[in-house]
Amino acid sequence: MELVIATTIELAVVTTVLLLLIATPLAWWLARSKRWWREMVGAISALPLVLPPTVIGFYVLIALGPDSPLMALLHPFGVRTLAFTFEGLVIGSIFYSLPFAVQPLRTAFEAVGDRPLELAATMGAGPMDRFLTVALPLSRRGFLSAGILVFAHTVGEFGVVLMIGGGIPGKTEVLSTRIYQLVESLQFEAAHRIAAGLVLFGFLALLALLMVDRRIGAMRP
Repeated sequence: MELVIATTIELAVVTTVLLLLIATPLAWWLARSKRWWREMVGAISALPLVLPPTVIGFYVLIALGPDSPLMALLHPFGVRTLAFTFEGLVIGSIFYSLPFAVQPLRTAFEAVGDRPLELAATMGAGPMDRFLTVALPLSRRGFLSAGILVFAHTVGEFGVVLMIGGGIPGKTEVLSTRIYQLVESLQFEAAHRIAAGLVLFGFLALLALLMVDRRIGAMRP
């Protein structure tokens, strides 16, 4: 059980860190761009909100399979497939949780507005300086929200990790797939303990999100 918990936490931490790095420039572009196809990109990034997890898991599984063109690029390096590996779980989790990082960050960046950035520009700050010293500090609420949501969402995901990882003990098994396996073997009491723990975790994550949001909101002038 300890290994399952450790794998779950590791997956959530790695996914959260990578998604914040990936989603930040994407959310900034969505918030600032005037391109007509901006909302098309926004809709694509939000697709996991409306697609069944098994759909995402299926296509990621195909993409990570040994016969896919993507994996063919890695064959010379001795990598045949990433399906049913921890790395594959991370890739699938990034796709599945992408909206939970992009949407809060985009909202936070849009809330910054043009005025603070224009003032920084008049003082000689370049685009990168304005982003790092003005936009990021003013968007901390979005980053905290995105981090909490992605972490909690990754801990609770099931369909994607089952499709890509298969719940292999000691390798790709996480808490959500352990519940499924316990129910299949009619071990309802053990499944109930894990499920109740995840319910409590979800409640605490949402409570933390609301408290952080309220605290940061109160600190603003």
